[in-house]
Amino acid sequence: MKNQFTAKLDIIGINPFVFVPDEILNEIFETSGKNKSPIPVKGKVNGKEFTQNLMKYFGEWRLYINLTILKDSPKRIGEILEIFIEFDNSDRTISIHPDLEKAIQENPVASKSFENLIPSRKLELIRYINNLKTEAAKQRNIEKIIRHLKGETDFFGKKIPIKKPKK
Repeated sequence: MKNQFTAKLDIIGINPFVFVPDEILNEIFETSGKNKSPIPVKGKVNGKEFTQNLMKYFGEWRLYINLTILKDSPKRIGEILEIFIEFDNSDRTISIHPDLEKAIQENPVASKSFENLIPSRKLELIRYINNLKTEAAKQRNIEKIIRHLKGETDFFGKKIPIKKPKK
């Protein structure tokens, strides 16, 4: 099968990964029309389906094998994995919760701060709210996010020390 290979599970820091063979990388680059990370991919590891991003780190492309892809992956370093991988052109957009969007739009300072966040930080805040179970928890945490965006607190609700002007 095209784009199928075996690879030894390795680790960098605390992150298990495999290297993807050059011929498969080139196929993914061609199909995706890009060669800069992240590149969305999907496939199977040992028969289990996954969606992930192909990432370039220290000049080398890696497929990170997290715990949702492979149970106990950090304990399985050195294992040979059966992998199928291909470009994933599905829409991975995560919608912002309407109450969070409204709260941000209603506050010019929060709105400007949110606009200036790096994309991964915006996504982190959006995912955080979307993954909460109850509406009460969502509302409580939307308020925390707005205070954070206004510079009043860090994300976990602690006060940010205010620097006193020098005399």
